[in-house]
Amino acid sequence: MKKYDVCVIGGGPSGYAAAMRAVDFNKKVVLIERHKLGGAGVFNGALASKTMWEISHDILAEKNQAERFGKKYEVPDYKSIISEVRDAEMERSNQMLNHLQLLEKEGKSNTFDFITGDASVQNKNEVLITKTDGQETIFAENIILATGSRPRYLPHIAIDEKTIVTSDGINNFEEFPKSLVILGAGVIGCEYAAMFSNFGKTKVHLISKDDRILPFEDLDISAILEENFIKNGITIHKNAELKEMKVVGGKVKYELCFSDNSCEIFEVEKALISVGRVPNIETLGLEKVGVKLNKRGFIEDDNTITSVPNIFAVGDLTADIALVNVGELEGRHAVEMLYNNVSEKLRYDNISTIMFLNPEIASVGLNETQAIAKGLNFRVAKVHYNTIARAIAMRNTHGFFKILVTDDAEMRVIGMRAVGEHASSAIQAVALLMAFDKGINTLAEMIHPHPSIIEGVQECLRALLGKSIYKPSVFSKHISIKICKSGKYI
Repeated sequence: MKKYDVCVIGGGPSGYAAAMRAVDFNKKVVLIERHKLGGAGVFNGALASKTMWEISHDILAEKNQAERFGKKYEVPDYKSIISEVRDAEMERSNQMLNHLQLLEKEGKSNTFDFITGDASVQNKNEVLITKTDGQETIFAENIILATGSRPRYLPHIAIDEKTIVTSDGINNFEEFPKSLVILGAGVIGCEYAAMFSNFGKTKVHLISKDDRILPFEDLDISAILEENFIKNGITIHKNAELKEMKVVGGKVKYELCFSDNSCEIFEVEKALISVGRVPNIETLGLEKVGVKLNKRGFIEDDNTITSVPNIFAVGDLTADIALVNVGELEGRHAVEMLYNNVSEKLRYDNISTIMFLNPEIASVGLNETQAIAKGLNFRVAKVHYNTIARAIAMRNTHGFFKILVTDDAEMRVIGMRAVGEHASSAIQAVALLMAFDKGINTLAEMIHPHPSIIEGVQECLRALLGKSIYKPSVFSKHISIKICKSGKYI
């Protein structure tokens, strides 16, 4: 029986990151992946959807540019776009595989093995691997579970991944559907609504059970997104409860009932179900070793440690934030605790996130709604894109920056939201301030490149310090300051 210091089950972002960090410590490591190296972080998930979004974003920009100068733009066919998405998936997965092969070639094979197969935990130290050529049992001092997640199915909807699909079935469309309904107005649902509306070939319907889309975000963020969605031809069903959805004559019929007790039946070509994800745990054999699950079916963990001390769970298997960067952080952190004497708990309050929408939305820390709910004393500055020279030059001034700081002399950042072009490139410096619990003075006084979108960040900070170029007292529609005390604005 082969013996390892660390066995990592799952070759997605979190598992790959954990295995590579363990290699840094010259530990004997085995990484087991049953299907596609890269997992949902590459295939049908983050990389795939963002590649599709980038294509749709470019196409929308080119269409708008052509229309501005009285020209017509022809959108590529759907198969060509999906082919490009698949090329991106394979490029990343092959790159990851090539990296593992080079590790072996450079003499790391004595410390690292990569195995393709299904893994099942037999006890706290033994793992059974089922491969195409048979079975093998290995011994590991420590086991890291990183098998990821998959889209959640609803029992009353017959999802066939052809007509009614999850995000895993988007690639199965032969052509742009003439119409598409999306169930779920969270991040993934809204992202696909943005993509298909950007292409301009599909009439998109978006179902939200709440009174607005992205209900977990501040109202001004939901409002600007909703405004752009409607402008792009998306029909948004608010306060809607899905009563039935089924395929009739090759089309999707669905019935919605609304808060006013009215009901209506709609018909579209395709449907996308986007109602969350579930962990891939069924074949891991967790019941054999007593790894506990929570009520939602995710693995219970304390700082990545499960109820079995030498077994760790990272990435989408736990109920923490299901993002690639968070999964990688957790995978590396588990190894750091094992071999680098790291005892600090992971922080999730300064995680930077991006929502690939129309417009793009980036965030770190708390939003206003969350800060109010916590009863915090804070100040918030908001600067609209129409005051930023780069946005004006881009002819796209839809968006704003919003930064929340403590209502004291230190003015430490507690959260930021960026909405608009280049939003994701604008939050990292502020996230760094949060990580080090620093005030805003240094960043406010830095010379930012001109013209650039991040000058809006600087103007936000200047406004909080009372020295912005545009004065909120006379330009309140474009730049504003609010103060909140104990959950109420004053």
